Amino acid sequence: MDFQVGEIIKMKKPHPCGANEWKLLRVGMDFRLQCESCGRQVMLSRKLVEKNFRGYIKEAKGKENRTEE
Repeated sequence: MDFQVGEIIKMKKPHPCGANEWKLLRVGMDFRLQCESCGRQVMLSRKLVEKNFRGYIKEAKGKENRTEE
């Protein structure tokens, strides 16, 4: 999966505040996510994010114009 910093994604399980939309702040082997509702930040492994990923809410700028080489 191709994730980029700045994207807002939807996860399977909601945060305790009730929201399940997260902004990607760091992408790599570990991801830093920020809850869109309360602003709390969490670190999760790539494996866990890919397993619980349910879709994009908002893609990062420039991604829609990118071409595969």
